[in-house]
Amino acid sequence: MTRRSAASRVGGLLVALVVLLAMQVGGAPAPATAATALAPTVVPAAAPVGPLHTSGSTIVAASGQPFVIKAASWFGMETSTCSPHGLWAITLDEGMAHLASMGFNTVRVPFSNECIEGTVTTSIGRELNPSLVNLSPLQLLDAVVAAAGSHGLSVILDRHRPDSQAQSGLWYTDRFPESTWIADWQMLAARYAGNPTVIGADLHNEPHDDACWACGDPAVDWRAAAERGGDAVLAANPDLLIIVEGVARSESGDYTWWGGSLADASDDPVRLDVPHRVVYSPHEYPASVYPQPWFSDPDYPANLPGVWNSSWGYLVEDGIAPVFVGEFGTGYTTASDQQWLSAFVQYLAGTGTSFGYWSFNPDSGDTGGLVADDWRTPEAAKLAALEPLLGPYAPPVPRGSIHGAVVLRTIRGHV
Repeated sequence: MTRRSAASRVGGLLVALVVLLAMQVGGAPAPATAATALAPTVVPAAAPVGPLHTSGSTIVAASGQPFVIKAASWFGMETSTCSPHGLWAITLDEGMAHLASMGFNTVRVPFSNECIEGTVTTSIGRELNPSLVNLSPLQLLDAVVAAAGSHGLSVILDRHRPDSQAQSGLWYTDRFPESTWIADWQMLAARYAGNPTVIGADLHNEPHDDACWACGDPAVDWRAAAERGGDAVLAANPDLLIIVEGVARSESGDYTWWGGSLADASDDPVRLDVPHRVVYSPHEYPASVYPQPWFSDPDYPANLPGVWNSSWGYLVEDGIAPVFVGEFGTGYTTASDQQWLSAFVQYLAGTGTSFGYWSFNPDSGDTGGLVADDWRTPEAAKLAALEPLLGPYAPPVPRGSIHGAVVLRTIRGHV
């Protein structure tokens, strides 16, 4: 996302019967949590889909079946808290259960280099998440991965920012040079090697400003940097998908969203030492985020598929490479935004394109989230609009509703 509200708006917390649960995941205990009346849990889901690879414009699961990534971002590990936001109001387990019950099969986890190299996290509720409060950010990331896996969710790691204050146009800064970017990615790739829950590495969020595509200047050529970074990741963990975002301006001079243009990827593709790993990743937002010129076109919203096709959709339509729209989202409060989301959902569903909704968090200043400010109440209108992609929403059954028993949910298919 290009602009954020970092404010942490804590909703009301009604603490009910406390149940301590130790849950075995892959032979290791999941983090203990203090449950509330709305703290669901699940049994381990079906076998992980990873490792994944690509074939033409299709992402393929380990089973050999096509796989559509249906992700939601849960941000915070790229901010000054170095922890997923909302852990002051819900348990980590509850958040993952909500995402799974909404129909997502993946969680995109933004992080900053500053956080993963740090030692301290903040804004985690001690009573709700007692096992998490004293962890380092990297240990907390381990817990996030484990919690996602226990709910049948895959994980995409998203290097969102170098430091925890602001997004950078290039993949490096004076404080965090390219060598650090590569070293940290190699560390993470090696850390999760052999863990099929972690399926992808989103190398750098929203390249923009001077970032160019295949312009030949190594200081700003994002395509060339993605090849260097992608090869370094795959040297440490050859099973990961390498997710490469676009740039803000195409070679023709057309501007779009930060990281949104992949118009030149066909002529100048990303080539890696390990084949069948590249997934391209634009971001798309409505007029309430920024008034792009196509929103004032007289043919709006009928003009939108043409806009998307020219920027990145052609990669799927022509069978060139898979696309994962790593971010899209809306506050859903204006008629224009509602038209946009309806058209975009139809486009994604019709093309079978993978996607990542921004965001689970309600404290995203531009878009709000999939839950209200209490971090529990689902945003019903948004979920209804997303139903063609996710299926009908089935709320998690509150723990304790059947004499304190742990209620099992229906395991959603991944493919």
